[in-house]
Amino acid sequence: MGYHQPGRLEEALRLIASREARIVAGGTDVYPGLGERPLTGEIVDVTRLEDLRGIARADGVVRIGALTTWSDIVRGDLSAQFDGLKAAAREVGSIQIQNVGTVAGNLCNASPAADGVPALMALDAVVEVAGLSGPRRLALADFITGVRKTALRAGELVTAIEVPLLPDTARSAFLKLGARRYLVISIAMVAAVLVPDGKGRIASARVAVGACSPVAVRLRALEDALVGCSWSNAANIPANTYLSPLSAINDVRGSGAYRREAALELVRRALTTCVAGGAA
Repeated sequence: MGYHQPGRLEEALRLIASREARIVAGGTDVYPGLGERPLTGEIVDVTRLEDLRGIARADGVVRIGALTTWSDIVRGDLSAQFDGLKAAAREVGSIQIQNVGTVAGNLCNASPAADGVPALMALDAVVEVAGLSGPRRLALADFITGVRKTALRAGELVTAIEVPLLPDTARSAFLKLGARRYLVISIAMVAAVLVPDGKGRIASARVAVGACSPVAVRLRALEDALVGCSWSNAANIPANTYLSPLSAINDVRGSGAYRREAALELVRRALTTCVAGGAA
């Protein structure tokens, strides 16, 4: 096994480009995925790339460094727009995992049940990627392409996640269903973001569902239906009409039919939480 711990991004990119290397940050997905197998091959540990840490706000965008941990998100000075993301952060494994697991790692692992994905998707997050040939920016919906699959090219590394800022009146929520309260893989999860128009109606809406499809999906038709609706009646939209993008599977955690019913209830509760969190 070859182990490398670069101190600069350019050095890390050269290492990644010159060999088939496994990128490791918190390692909270890498090591469990090995099972009983030893860690072999080339390892590039990116934890010394301090420029990839932290949360910053500039030019109407909140930039979350790739190495920012979930505990950093929970403690971050963020507006109510990010309440859903904070709620998702509290659901990622245990406190110990939240302390070392990174936001970018959660995305790159590309699990259908990754807690951070629907919350970031509902925030219209953009993934910033670096490579020796230059940077790229991809919408999160385009970055995760399938189960454990991303649009990362050989030699590339995620450097940040960017979220466009919404008005201070925006409200968000994240809800998750699992077999128990803590340390559980999701059966279904929903993230919602609502923005009022100041006249008692919804100006914009975003709803994302995870663990009910190979990749988390936005319910675009539901979002369109919510725009212009009364703020106080957001949860009364017949959301089951808009669940067609879901392709929930049967597995040991629940049937596809159960997942769809759970997603419907979580959508209603998430919208209710958003409405309760702010005035129109």
